[in-house]
Amino acid sequence: MTARRLAAAALAAGALVGAAALPATAADRSHRENVEISRVQYDSPGWDNGSNRSLNNEWVEVTNNSRHRVNLDGWRLTEDRRGVTYTFRHFSLGGHQTVRVHTGVGRDSARDLFQDRRNYVWDNRRDTATLRNDFRRVVDSVSWGERGSRWNDNRDHEGRGHDGRNHDPRR
Repeated sequence: MTARRLAAAALAAGALVGAAALPATAADRSHRENVEISRVQYDSPGWDNGSNRSLNNEWVEVTNNSRHRVNLDGWRLTEDRRGVTYTFRHFSLGGHQTVRVHTGVGRDSARDLFQDRRNYVWDNRRDTATLRNDFRRVVDSVSWGERGSRWNDNRDHEGRGHDGRNHDPRR
């Protein structure tokens, strides 16, 4: 075998290995892109009396639309007007699963997480919820109450929340 043939064989083998590695990287990235803020109830039903029940009726749902479990440890859900942040700790979200992140105090489970706050987080008139991964990259962001925002024109009759699955113009 000549040096030229050896070099060609080495280049071909390298290209084959590189092509085989690409789908795994793309697949990993797509799992994270399939996590979204799917629903927000920013205005707790009834009077905002500050009770824990009222606080826990203010929530954000995060959905994993992929079939693979996603580790959310270190991910952040941020209220952008004041910078209030909830950090996911030791939590992974199964494929095609949704977790509801409540404002008030409670016991965490696979379907419900609690920020353990004593004050409301989300502004009823205008706000933005942003979900960032553990590298602080924006995964999804949802705004309400401003012209041209993701859910501005889709307020329900009482202004109590939105379902992002049907209202995101990017989908």
